[in-house]
Amino acid sequence: MAVPSGVKYAIIGAGIHGLSTAYHLALKLKEAGKGSGKDILVVDKTSIAAGASGIACGVVRNNYYQPAMRELMAHSVSVWESDPKAYSYHPVGYMQISPEIMHQQVGTIYEQQKNIGYSSTFIEGKKDSMSYMKGLFDDWQAKGITSVLHEKKGGYANNTASIYGLASKAEAEGVRIMTGITVTGFEFGSNSQAVTALNTNKGRIACDYVVVGVGPWVNQVWNMLDLPRTVSIKGRDGKMHDGVRMWKYWCLEEGTLGVDPNMHKMNDGKMPPVIHVDTDAPVYSDVDGRLLTDKLWGLYYKPDFNFGGIQGGASPYKVEGEPDKVAIDPYGPDSPDFIVGDDFIETWCSMLAHCQKRFEGKIGVYKKDEKSGGLGCFTPDNFPVFDVFRDNVFVIADSNHGYKMIAVGREVARLLSGEHSSLLHPFRYERFSAGELHPVSHSPYPWS
Repeated sequence: MAVPSGVKYAIIGAGIHGLSTAYHLALKLKEAGKGSGKDILVVDKTSIAAGASGIACGVVRNNYYQPAMRELMAHSVSVWESDPKAYSYHPVGYMQISPEIMHQQVGTIYEQQKNIGYSSTFIEGKKDSMSYMKGLFDDWQAKGITSVLHEKKGGYANNTASIYGLASKAEAEGVRIMTGITVTGFEFGSNSQAVTALNTNKGRIACDYVVVGVGPWVNQVWNMLDLPRTVSIKGRDGKMHDGVRMWKYWCLEEGTLGVDPNMHKMNDGKMPPVIHVDTDAPVYSDVDGRLLTDKLWGLYYKPDFNFGGIQGGASPYKVEGEPDKVAIDPYGPDSPDFIVGDDFIETWCSMLAHCQKRFEGKIGVYKKDEKSGGLGCFTPDNFPVFDVFRDNVFVIADSNHGYKMIAVGREVARLLSGEHSSLLHPFRYERFSAGELHPVSHSPYPWS
């Protein structure tokens, strides 16, 4: 396929956001009689699902303390549910299992889930929480738990399979997806700030509109667009904080325990929901019994036949230093710097054993030969920015909330079609200067 000299809509990134936008925009154009998928070109410097979307754990959940995130996630779940086969989606549900410090906030999540019609069950108190969990898993033994939020919707999707399913939907609508094309810069209008063309390693591509959906590479594209490297934020103290760096990186740590996924079935023989545990109970090494941490910690896990075991992760760590100097490439498992090591493996396996007896003594079958890990590019408040810059560039900066947010592309397509999106409005860039920040939870994760 020859690289076109021009296109109406140029979308950068063949991951969840780029492909979801392409697919839904193609539907919108056809519906309005204003074009088709043939007006859309998706470019990616590597391949479909080569970035964060292709190595994602794949968890799909609504569990957020922030009302705007909950509403957007509820709509995302509905998109996943619309075609489970194509999206390789498993609607097994999701559980947030929490300590007392999170009890009140998780209760707030439950109340607001009820208000938006999102089905869940909330269990409170140490005794009742333990009883509920033992009713599901007879070997449950996690300590320090005083609430359980069991979302009946949600679950997980197989990462690469779901992205290729989305790509097939887009291509069926006439969208062109071209890989091996690296965007090296942009051309701007002589009398405006608008982008008039992409400069790439395969030549110039003129365009009327650009959508940026590049995940961890957003800082690089942001710099090419000559957008502000710092932002002013009106804090909760009412004061303006100037010179805050726009982007920062966190390293995500995930892995797979090489056991038969069927060993994690529930008491009734069914596959379980995705398990997410946060607790401030001490966790001890499952290898030699020494204390690993007595601070608030968290992990998540699920049986996954795609990964071939029990797959999940734990709290990320912040990457220090100048963001522009962080080595994004090679990305993910190919990175020499940002992959999990022995410390993560021992800690995560010990956390699993802390939660369920069936995982005790299983560290020896952790899949060390399958390297894992990846970088996430985060905004100052750790929540997404979805907004228009330079008149005709829509930036989807998911702040590592990305894979599960499949509905973002649908909402971007609505905006590009001239409609309003109340779901994306709370994530506009100007919220920083306006002080319209999202509430912060007590979770050990920066994105909850």
